[in-house]
Amino acid sequence: MPDPEHEPARETEAVREDRPVPETAAREPLTRADDGARAGAEARTGGGVRPGATAGGPGRLLVAVYAVFALAAGARAGVQIATRFSEAPVAYLLSAFAAAVYVVATVALARGGRTSFRVAVAACATELVGVLAVGTLSIADRAAFPDETVWSVYGRGYGFVPLVLPVVGLLWLRRTARRGGGTPAGGGRPVSGGV
Repeated sequence: MPDPEHEPARETEAVREDRPVPETAAREPLTRADDGARAGAEARTGGGVRPGATAGGPGRLLVAVYAVFALAAGARAGVQIATRFSEAPVAYLLSAFAAAVYVVATVALARGGRTSFRVAVAACATELVGVLAVGTLSIADRAAFPDETVWSVYGRGYGFVPLVLPVVGLLWLRRTARRGGGTPAGGGRPVSGGV
């Protein structure tokens, strides 16, 4: 009779035979915990990071708003670059850059996990710096921006949402980090006595 401990893992929706199965996964039952995460996932993912934790609850709305802005800014920049690039190249390239930042933020917020958490923080911080810098420059030197960008005058053309969105995003990421859904502020290992 085969030893059940060394029996290969059966194919389920979580573990497939065509991928290597970690030794710990073969021994642990593939049951679901109350929150929908696979039981034992915390041990296999390297700590208290829950995949997709930043996209749960109100985070879903945040991801949706970022996705809408990625689409809107990308479409706007694409049309402007294709049809009128010579009129205001800096403004149109800044709109394309804003769209890229929104895409990165959308994906990182939706995915969750340590790396995605860090990428989302960087994207939201880049967006905030961009909105403040471009907003200030577009007011101080109107000649440099003959046509508006997504971030011109702090996002006035989009109801100032581009100014508020990165702040909300950073606050949401801070909240999920405190609840164990992202990387703690210090990152890395515990200071005293941790493994």
